[in-house]
Amino acid sequence: MPSDTVIVFMTVPDEAKGAEIGKTLVTEGLAACCNIVPAIRSIYKWKGEVCDEGEALCIMKTRAALFKTLEKRAKELHPYEVPEIICVDIKDAHQPYLSWISEVTK
Repeated sequence: MPSDTVIVFMTVPDEAKGAEIGKTLVTEGLAACCNIVPAIRSIYKWKGEVCDEGEALCIMKTRAALFKTLEKRAKELHPYEVPEIICVDIKDAHQPYLSWISEVTK
């Protein structure tokens, strides 16, 4: 059965910033949860230079209808000029888990 639930991936400079943003988005009902992977390594090109930085990764679950609002709020809280905020559709998942996401998001 198709789902109206999405996963949002967002990199942040560190675990503390991820927790701050994640707690805000969950408290405001924009995300059901935010998992934080504390240590990732990102290699990317920015303003003509190749960068190699440590970051943290936030993995959030929400309803598709809330993504644009979540994205806007995350950008307000995020320190990066161009934050990585990626939305991926969930094709299918454990139905009770999907129901919980719908219940706790506004």
